[in-house]
Amino acid sequence: MSESLRNLPHLSLPHHPSITSRQDYTYPRKVVDKRTNPARNRGSHASKLRSDLGNVFGVLEQERKSSESEADPVGEPGFYLDVEFSVSEKDKVLQSLEHLRSKAKIELMSVNVSPNSDEYLEVTLFVPDSKKNYFEKKITAYENEETKYGRPKNEALVSRIEAFSLSSIMSLFTDEKSLFPQDQSVAVWWEVWLRSDLKKNFDEIAERLDIRVQPHSVKFIEREVVLALANVLQIGQILRKCDAIAELRIAKDMPSFFFENNELEQQAWMNDLLNRCVFEQSPNVSICLLDGGVMRTHPLLEHSLSVDDMHSHEPVWETHDTREGHGTNMSGLLMYGELCEALVGHQKIEISHCLESVKILPPQGANDPVLYGWIVQEGISRAEIQAPFRKRVICMPVTSEGSNRGTPSSWSAAIDNLCFGRDDISDELVQRLIILPVGNIRNEINHEDYIANNDSASAENPAQSWNALVVGAFTEKVNIVDSKYRHWKPIAPAGDLSPRSRTSCIWGRQWPNRPDVVFEGGNLATDGVCAGEVLDDLSLLTVHHKVGQRLFTLFSDTSAATALAGYFAAQILVQDPDFWPETVRALIVHSATWTAAMRKYLPATPQQKDKNILLRRYGYGVPSLEKALRSAKNDLTMIVEDGFQPFQKKENQSNVTTKDMNLHTLPWPKKELESLAERDVEMRVTLSYFIESNPGERGWVRRYSYPSYGLRFATKDATETLTDFKKRITKNAHEEGETVSFKEDKGWFLGTELRNRGSLHSDIWTGTTADLAAKDAIGVYPVGGWWKERPFHNRWGEQIRYALIVSIRVMGDGADIYTPVETLVRQTLAIELET
Repeated sequence: MSESLRNLPHLSLPHHPSITSRQDYTYPRKVVDKRTNPARNRGSHASKLRSDLGNVFGVLEQERKSSESEADPVGEPGFYLDVEFSVSEKDKVLQSLEHLRSKAKIELMSVNVSPNSDEYLEVTLFVPDSKKNYFEKKITAYENEETKYGRPKNEALVSRIEAFSLSSIMSLFTDEKSLFPQDQSVAVWWEVWLRSDLKKNFDEIAERLDIRVQPHSVKFIEREVVLALANVLQIGQILRKCDAIAELRIAKDMPSFFFENNELEQQAWMNDLLNRCVFEQSPNVSICLLDGGVMRTHPLLEHSLSVDDMHSHEPVWETHDTREGHGTNMSGLLMYGELCEALVGHQKIEISHCLESVKILPPQGANDPVLYGWIVQEGISRAEIQAPFRKRVICMPVTSEGSNRGTPSSWSAAIDNLCFGRDDISDELVQRLIILPVGNIRNEINHEDYIANNDSASAENPAQSWNALVVGAFTEKVNIVDSKYRHWKPIAPAGDLSPRSRTSCIWGRQWPNRPDVVFEGGNLATDGVCAGEVLDDLSLLTVHHKVGQRLFTLFSDTSAATALAGYFAAQILVQDPDFWPETVRALIVHSATWTAAMRKYLPATPQQKDKNILLRRYGYGVPSLEKALRSAKNDLTMIVEDGFQPFQKKENQSNVTTKDMNLHTLPWPKKELESLAERDVEMRVTLSYFIESNPGERGWVRRYSYPSYGLRFATKDATETLTDFKKRITKNAHEEGETVSFKEDKGWFLGTELRNRGSLHSDIWTGTTADLAAKDAIGVYPVGGWWKERPFHNRWGEQIRYALIVSIRVMGDGADIYTPVETLVRQTLAIELET
């Protein structure tokens, strides 16, 4: 467990003779250590140690041959060597083992009690291959040569060494041995202590082995500490192939640490966090929480939730939290994100968004589910009337039981229309970003094959909404530190789906993929007999609703994931409040990637059915806030917010036809791409828009009877001219099911069939820089819906809008595609201003 923060001032003692007096000082004479060297038979001892080293080199050679197929070595070639000696000889030996005077250094990594006896220590050294014979030379000199005083050379060191052996992972593991992972194939979070200035080597080998490394590190004068998610086998590969690791521990900054603190300790942690928070006085970005009320008197919430921003569907319900703290628990994550990370940090935290609470759940029981659509609409209107100019994210962690298999309900349809902006709240279209959970599995979890449970558990109502951002839960929480559960194991491996998160795997192909993305939702554990249990170490930390009892509590599942998604969305709006809700949704999805644990279910050559399960289970994966907010030199993101009129009804015609599409000729860095010598490159395209729902029974049967319209994107092929591309696209502004020849560009991961579901479409194209240089145009075109099918509603003349996100990422170092695109954009803007 990491040390508590020292947040109290030092005591400055007064300058007074009764406390401080000046005395004469004389440097003490050095005491000489007269302990003799251990009595040894030089020949037999040297022979024994030489045999040990021979065994080390023999095993080392075998390991290197057997691991030739693994990742290439990184850094200085070498190996880890264990040296055993008596505890009583520690001072003498430790001073003599290292050899730091040459460029190739023999460096001490760690010291452990020997597994053979408590009376011995085991030191682990890193030995460069160029110094492989260093100890053998010292042993030979010890055996055959004498000093001018007639003693064996190197006696002070060699006589004290009991044994040499090749190091293992346990040699570098300096934590409590009982915490060492028992299952070598299960990934856990490690606290990896790196040798100074070798983090680059570690990052390189970790990337090759698909090991996740947290971006932040803590630096000391000789070590740099990072967190890495890996299994024992992967750590073993790093030790064989890289010179960077000095020490290993289990990462232990767990929510249970704060949860188990007493009231005074929790108060100290909370006060430290509050002292580091800078709250914006009148934020123009808010998160509107539709739940069971919030206890705003919690010190971590009172700065961000005004009494004026607390509402209730029924006045007699009041506005405070009366439903076992769920709304208050949500609020802690909505305001601070991962609260545990905020508490252990040291930096200032700017809180630039505020909280709004609408109590839509009665103090006891439940509302009539049929009325939830109206209750949600009415609740949102209260917040909007109170603060009409705020940019808000709406978060509703409420679902109802029952399998819908994707068919729309009145509740989900109402949410779609609230997002679209057609409702009873305003006469004008006011688009909204609404975030919903996919729902939790409520029955016992089969720990032996938990993922099958998730795949067969249908996402709950109203997660079938097309326009809402629907959130599932994954987990990276796999470290169990509590000694009471030492032999328990997490059910979900790190990076995989949280055990209670639902999916849309059993839905028909015409319905949207649910979830859209996944955020951290905690894990469950089992002792191999019982069903999954909630453990403190595998949960998220948040605020407690009964401040007089506790300040912190634990939270998990898809509600927690939904809260983190709300926080994420608010950060995007804080950076750019003018973004449309469609754009914020697009950026969240566009930034998401599938973890290694998610991708492991795919075969080497995945078929469409395999990718379909990936989408139906995880959506587009885990979003990255850094990617959602910023570009890089070699990873450029472009954002388009545009629109057009998709349909028309000509005079003297009864049928409605398609009207407009948009062709985006992008400011493409062609020269730079062509100069990058056939490097691998990715292009990602995300298209986000909101549909108007038509939740009649017909709409539950045919795909395009429910949505008002649909949009699709297509990119110019590397072999096409712009004229040919236009011709191809205009022929494909078609109804679903029409037989139209469509030349789909190769290289897309999902393809049109899988990505063209719902009202949010994202896909990744991979190829070479030369091919991408010619793919400089994207077309956005309409497909039919009830606006077209039902002309008597007179919607065929409506304008629509969308957000289009396009990013290109060049693999490898040194590529700068950002600067030329930025220059082109600036030139375009200058021309517009001149005209």
